[in-house]
Formats: sequence, structure tokens, C-alpha cells
Amino acid sequence: LKVFKIQDFYFSRTQLYREYITSKGERETTLRERVPPLQLSGLSVQELQTLCRELHQKIDVVDEERYDISVKVAKNEKETADLNIKITELRGKMKRPALKRVKISADAMLGALLGSRVKESVDFKANLKTVKKEEEKKEEVTDWKKLFDAGQ
Repeated sequence: LKVFKIQDFYFSRTQLYREYITSKGERETTLRERVPPLQLSGLSVQELQTLCRELHQKIDVVDEERYDISVKVAKNEKETADLNIKITELRGKMKRPALKRVKISADAMLGALLGSRVKESVDFKANLKTVKKEEEKKEEVTDWKKLFDAGQ
């Protein structure tokens, strides 16, 4: 059983087929209601030609409306894209306030983390060992002439 995902909805093949059949049936019923079937039998050639001209005129009107709508949609899409670009530019130009550094004690940090104040103050420095850096003895650099004289 294959499952298809369409816009966060999952459908099986049979569900999609049923949906296709129902939409096709609805289309046919709406066409029957709105557009009566043509009765071409018994019409002369002249009447058929006038009917075809009328149909072509109606098709042209619908095509013009469709074209106008598509132009309007394209114009609106372009405007929204331009506005999105302007929004991103404005976000970049706006200066955000600098965050202030706040110094708090270790007790206050524990209080914030634990959700309540620490009853006993903890001395963190008492448990730390102090480490002293041993300074390396650097040999003094002297004049080479003095070293040469001392060697002789």
C-alpha cells in the first residue's frame, strides 16, 4: 500500500482515486446545471456559423479576463517580493541596543538555576588551589665582546 503526502496530509492510492472520481462527478454535474447541452440537429449552416462566432467571442472575453488576472497576480507577486526585500534591508539598518553585561555572584547564579535562593553561601574560592607560575630564569644576553674577553 503506497502512501502519498500532499500538503501535510497522507493519502493512500485508493483514497486519491476516490477523490479523483468524486471531483470528476462534481464537475460534470455543475457543467450540466450551468451549461445546457447544445442542440445542433436541425440547424442550418448559417445558424451554426453564427453560433460558432458567438462561442469564439465568449472564449475571447474569457481569455482577456484570464490574461488580466494573470497580469494582476504577477504584479502583486513582484510587489510582495520588493516589499520582502525592503523589510530585510530595514532589519539590517536598524540598530539593536547593546546588551549590558551584568555581574552577579555565584550565589545569585545558583539561585537563578535552582529557582530559589541558596540558603548557605558557598565559598568557591576556598576550594581552589592557587597555582603559581614558575618563572623561567632567562640568561642575560651580554655583549659578545665581553664574552670573548672573558674566554681569553
